[in-house]
Parts: sequence; C-alpha cells; structure tokens
Amino acid sequence: MSGADVSHRQYLSELFQLHYVWLCDRLRRHLDSRECVEDIASETFLQLLASPNVVPIRQPRALLTTIAKRLIYERWRRRDLERHYVDTLTREEGDHAPSPESLTAALQLLDRLDRRLNRLPAKVKTSFVLSRGSGMTYPEISQRLGISARSVSDYIDKAETCCLRACLE
Repeated sequence: MSGADVSHRQYLSELFQLHYVWLCDRLRRHLDSRECVEDIASETFLQLLASPNVVPIRQPRALLTTIAKRLIYERWRRRDLERHYVDTLTREEGDHAPSPESLTAALQLLDRLDRRLNRLPAKVKTSFVLSRGSGMTYPEISQRLGISARSVSDYIDKAETCCLRACLE
C-alpha cells in the first residue's frame, strides 16, 4: 500500500467519523427504515473510498449529500423497475402467476443487467436504451446523439455483449 493510499484512507476515515451520523440523520428524511439509511450512508463512503485520491474536500457535507441522493434515486429507480416488471408479469400470466422462485430469479437478473448497463459509458448505454427501450432506429439515434450510425451499431453490440454476460453469470 503506497503512502498516497494510506493518507487517502486516513482522510476518508476522518470524514466518516465526522459526518456519518450527520448523513444518517439527513437520510432519515427520505428513507423509512434504519437499515436503508445505514446502507445508503455506508455506500456513500464506499464510493468515496473507491474514487482515486480524494483531495481535501471544501464542502464534504455537500458532496456526501449529492452522492447519497444519487444512491437513493438509483434505489428508487430500481424498485420502480422491479415493480413494473412484476406488474407486467402478473398481467401477462393472468391466472398463471410466476412462482416466487422464478420471480426472484428474474428480479436478480434484472438487477444484474441494470448494474452492468450502469457501468457502461453514457453514449453506449443511451444508444442501447434508445434502441431497445424506445424503438428508435440507428440513424435516429445517430442524429440524436451526434454520432455516426456505425458508432451506434458498435455501442449497441457492446451493450448486448454486456447484457449477455450478465445473463450468463
């Protein structure tokens, strides 16, 4: 471990000690369970820890709030996506509702797909979502994103490969 890594960890440890309780109190306004509050607060600091060499932050509470809000929005978005998926399955299946096991497996796959797609560069993800989610053609996506149709094709291939890997996990 290099000296920079040690100082990075020390700095974040100090931030954690100074601001963790404050962040939890702030998150309680938006989340209903103590476990969710602690999960989001911990994940906030983990994201800082994973970032390369955080320099001294002038307004740490503002940064922590921004990261935590993004995590909350991501959690809400994932919950809404799962709810929509379950509703769609229930409507399609009618009297033949999926078993709890198959529903859980499907939700886990959906979560893996979502996490994988979120790791892709913005243009790759956007191209894929516009194509598969909105039904746009490659030329339409190309024009909207200001990239070539060939790039759109490459981006969608990359996203499909990413999704395939998530399905094979």
